[in-house]
Amino acid sequence: MTKKSRSRPLKYSDKSPGQPEMSVIFDAVKKVLSDFAKGDYFVKSDRPGCFEVYYGKTLKIRGKEFPELGFVSLLVQKGYVGFYFFPVYMNAALKNKLSPELLKCLKGKTCFHIKRNDPTLFSQIKAALDLGYDFYASQGWN
Repeated sequence: MTKKSRSRPLKYSDKSPGQPEMSVIFDAVKKVLSDFAKGDYFVKSDRPGCFEVYYGKTLKIRGKEFPELGFVSLLVQKGYVGFYFFPVYMNAALKNKLSPELLKCLKGKTCFHIKRNDPTLFSQIKAALDLGYDFYASQGWN
């Protein structure tokens, strides 16, 4: 007797078409993130509802070698745009420098749920990215 194969849906599919308000937020934050894809930072993924910027040089962290390092990701989810800010994995003290409004959006260690089209919040995201970029540069990752 053979086992029937079940087709599983992909874990992620672009959720933005059914959520036009999330597309507006995604596009605004993506524009801010795009400015950081320079030098050794590159766009790893740029597809509908998903945008990722990585540091592209091989580096060693705590004795383990990595071919690249995540910097920031943006992903349209159901009801929010996920802003994943990886520098806080490397330096938790960076959270203390983030604005209170941005911290209210933090769910977990690095994921911020952006639910409204707010230019003030977008400027706070830009400030967070500057902090993260400066931290990476202080480690020699620039």
